[in-house]
Amino acid sequence: MHVLQPRHTKLSSTDAGKVLAEHNIALAQLPKISNKDPALPEGCKTGDVVKIERKGDYAEVYYRVVI
Repeated sequence: MHVLQPRHTKLSSTDAGKVLAEHNIALAQLPKISNKDPALPEGCKTGDVVKIERKGDYAEVYYRVVI
């Protein structure tokens, strides 16, 4: 992982379900990320939800679904 790259974490199916319920959205409504993206952690497959944590002044959490 590069120093400037945000942390990417694969969520478990229960955690992903909690995130979807919290935001009242369906899996298809999440922004997408390619399964060929080098930032993805090992073992990610299509349909997994990834949590992206950014640092710095704009420290926020984003969620993406792997396609």
